[in-house]
Parts: sequence; structure tokens; C-alpha cells
Amino acid sequence: MKSFIDDNFLLETKAAQNLYHGFAESLPIIDFHCHLPVEDIAEDRQFSNLTEIWIKGDHYKWRAMRALGIPEDYITGERTDEEKFMKWATTIPYAVRNPLYHWSHLELERYFGITDLLKPENAKKIYNQCNDLLATPAYSARNLLKKMKVEVVCTSDDPADDLKYHKQLADEGFEIKILPTFRPDSLLGIEKNDFGVYIERLSEITGIEITNFSSLQRAAESRIEYFHEVGCRLSDHGLDYACSEDFTDEELDEIVKKKLGGQEIEAEDAVIYKSGLMHYLGMYYAKKKWVMQLHLGPVRNANSRLLEELGANAGVDSIGDFEQAKPLAKFLDGLEREKALPKTILYNVNPADNEVMATMAGNFMSDSPKGKIQHGSAWWFLDQKDGIEKQLNSLSNMGLISCFVGMLTDSRSMLSFPRHEYFRRVLCNLFGKDIQKKELPEDMEWLGKIVQDICYYNAKEYFGFYEAEDK
Repeated sequence: MKSFIDDNFLLETKAAQNLYHGFAESLPIIDFHCHLPVEDIAEDRQFSNLTEIWIKGDHYKWRAMRALGIPEDYITGERTDEEKFMKWATTIPYAVRNPLYHWSHLELERYFGITDLLKPENAKKIYNQCNDLLATPAYSARNLLKKMKVEVVCTSDDPADDLKYHKQLADEGFEIKILPTFRPDSLLGIEKNDFGVYIERLSEITGIEITNFSSLQRAAESRIEYFHEVGCRLSDHGLDYACSEDFTDEELDEIVKKKLGGQEIEAEDAVIYKSGLMHYLGMYYAKKKWVMQLHLGPVRNANSRLLEELGANAGVDSIGDFEQAKPLAKFLDGLEREKALPKTILYNVNPADNEVMATMAGNFMSDSPKGKIQHGSAWWFLDQKDGIEKQLNSLSNMGLISCFVGMLTDSRSMLSFPRHEYFRRVLCNLFGKDIQKKELPEDMEWLGKIVQDICYYNAKEYFGFYEAEDK
């Protein structure tokens, strides 16, 4: 059976079709947050088979397979790549109405030209067809990015990373900007058992003996400067909620000394430490004119057995129900009072927090730049049609959607870039239906410009990636 994905997939009105095909479809992609391994791009990796590039590391697919009762051995275990793919092909017909059903068929069509619906009966044929293409130079990691008209990719990188692959790509003059993002989760994780080991590594890399909070802060700033020189213009933080407890510098010093001295610290002390560090990091991001991203609200690693067997990112995370509004307001206000609030993107994984983020962003806007504080795109469990529409509606109702910086992949897969197309189709359909209902004027040139700004031009202006060339 042929795919249901045609030229007007998700485009329910003539106006939506005109907006998408006339304004959004051909724009390049700025993917300002993902988890692609930069080494794969630098080494122009040639993937061995479809499972290797499409299923390994994709915890969205793993969750669906587990839900269908597929044994773990066929998901993350020792079965062959072909056997794992066959189990995925068994799963996909049962994933109807899950975004994986849309994404998977969109990816098969856009990358491999396959217009048949994936099912067990044709799985072997599709697997071999895709493997034959993956063996050709046109399907190397770099060429896959070019195929999707990707212009910028921002990876997620630990402060201790040497960024050698980013520098290699820049030195080679690779036409797509592959830029690092400063992701200091390990630096914030003072409650973790290996925190001391990490700090020793950071001391060695920076040449700064870290004995207290002030020396730790100097080391962090040293790494921000290093990242900046390599083209980084964003930070990213994965948090339960924004930490905003009151602190003094003396308290922060004492907490770090205690931890590095081998003593256990209380949970309250960990929150105070994170509050202080996030405040000072935010101030430094503002100094460097970086964008600060806050990914808020998931419950991570809920299944401790699978965490122990497989490690993090095993697909055992869920939406959390943490209080967000008060601590976030206090955190942002603390930076605003110092006149040091950087450009910030607020992402929520709980859909109940859409309006919280949209209204919180509006509290801290300024005369420059436009849309300084962003209600970030639908994220993780929400980056499907319904979740995207809800985020766009909350942003429209309580802010200016015209200033929105748009979509990202947040993916570890080289085949995930059609998610930008998916977003653009949903966006154009939303506008198109408003035009049909006479809730927006049929001014295609003006609304087309708004769509183009959301899909590409706002991000290009907001992040300052091209200013990095003039560092």
C-alpha cells in the first residue's frame, strides 16, 4: 500500500497549501538544539545499515516497541541489526496516531524515496533498498545534512569537551555550521557521586585548582570563553525546575568545600548550589550575548532497573508535575535585577505549563532584541501535531507568534530533519484554517512573511550565529 503522505500532507485548506508551498517549503533549516554526535559529522560517517542510523539510540522507537511487548533483546540487546529492524517493522503498523507513524513514513520518503507503508511483508525489501543507498557517498553523514538543506546544527556538549571535531569542521570550511552548545549538567550535578571526579577533570583542563565555589566559577567562565571562541552562542540546561533559592557566596563556598572534602551534602544544599551557579552562569551568558535554554520538567530515569542495565537515555522518562512558575519567575527576576538577563528560551515538557511559559516570557521582554524571552517549541513528548498546535496557540494567545524562533529536532538521529517539514506543515495549516474561518485576512504576502520568519529568519537574527564569523 502506498503512503498517505502526499504534497498536501497535513494541509487542509487551499490557503495552507499556498503558505507551505509558496513560502515555507524551500527554506533552509537552522537546527539550534540537537544531540547529534559531532564525531559522525566530522568523520563523515557512512552508516552500515538502516538500524544503525534509524533505530539505535532512538528511545522514541524503543518505547513503542516495549509497549507492543517486543523483547528487550530486539530493542537494545544482542539481536542482529536486521532482526531489530524486522521487529520495528512489526511495530510501526500498530503505531497509528502516534507521531512515530508520521515521522517514520516521512523519513523513509524524504531520504530514501520509499512511498510504501512499512510493514512486516515488505520490511526485508525496504531494509535492503535503504542499505544499498546508505552504502553510497550521497548518504554519508555530511551529505545527509546537505540533502535536507541544513544550514546550522547546534550540538549538546559538556564544558570539559575539547571540541576538536567542531574545530576540525570549521578548519575544513564545511559549508554547514556545526556549532557547540554549552551543556553544564555535570557541573550542576553536585549531588552525584562522581561530581568530585568531574571537578578534578575540569581543574586539569582549565589549569585552575578548584577548591571552592569561586574557583569553580572561574573554571566555568574559562570554558565559556573557550566555547565562545569555537563559535558557541548557546547554553542549555536540563532541569526539573529553575533553581532559585536564596544564597550567599559564603554558603556556596562552604557547600563546594564540603562536597570536595568527601562529605555528603543535604538536598537543600544542592538546590542552593544550583541556584547560585545558574545565577552566575546566566550573568556570564548575558555578558557573552549568548542564548540560555532551559528545558524544564521531565521525570528522568523512572525505571531504575533499565537505567542500571542500559544507562541514561534508555527511554524511561516521562512528563513531570513540578511547580514551575514561582521558582522560574524568581530566577529570571534575579538576573533582570542585575541587568544581566540573557536571551532565554523556556521549554516545558508538561503541556499544562504552556500558558505558564508563554506568560512568563512576556514578563521579561525588552526593547532589544525582539522576542528576547521565548516560549520554546513543543518539546519531547509534545513535539507532535497536537502538542505543536497547543504550543503555537498558547504563544499566539499570550504573546507574539510572529517573533517565534521556531522548531528544532532535539534528536540523536541523522534522519530526523523532516521534523522541520512536519512543523512547517502544522504551522501553515493553523494559519490556513484561520484564513478559511475569516479569522485572518487573506493577505498571503504578509502572512507568508510571518511564516517565513517563524520557520527561518527569526532564528537567523536571534541567535547571532553569523556574528560568530566576526568573533
